[in-house]
Amino acid sequence: MKFVQPIRDPEIIEGIMDYLLHKNVRDYIFFSLGIYSGLRVDDLLNLRVHMVRNRTHIALTEGKTKKNKQFIIHPDLKPVLDEYIMDMKDSDYLFPSRQKKTKSGIKGKPIHRTTAYKMLNKVAEKFGLSEIGCHTLRKTWGYHLYIQNPENLALLMEMFNHSKQTITLRYLGLTQDAMDRAITRLSYSKKRVK
Repeated sequence: MKFVQPIRDPEIIEGIMDYLLHKNVRDYIFFSLGIYSGLRVDDLLNLRVHMVRNRTHIALTEGKTKKNKQFIIHPDLKPVLDEYIMDMKDSDYLFPSRQKKTKSGIKGKPIHRTTAYKMLNKVAEKFGLSEIGCHTLRKTWGYHLYIQNPENLALLMEMFNHSKQTITLRYLGLTQDAMDRAITRLSYSKKRVK
């Protein structure tokens, strides 16, 4: 299994959001909901319009843990989201595929996680990112909540269903960041790197 990283640079996140907003609104909303909610990709893909229409929060039962969760719809995303769903039915998936399913011929199902993965990797390539995957959105959300305020660690542990702080820090790539900083400061020469 490939270990994926959060997107650490807020300017890159802003660039990705601007790029997706002008390229494909569906993908913009998918990316934005992911980095603003911390939902797993499978939970994002199963969202239906009625879960976000005229609401301030998304309430759902997580697919993996079967726990009930509630997430605020970020105010920055709300106007674009409202416009995006304006002509959609309440029963529609929020991120519908434009293609018919090969075996059943059914149209209107959500995009598959491999489609989401491909979209994220195309964007990652455009912005010079590596180690990007479906968990990147969730990790980006957690990483920036932690960087904003390390006291959010207990909240993140609960949100991620982790039993130890070390698991959460490793999951967010913060353990690696700390190791990288420590090793960079290590010097055996007389001129110490500060």
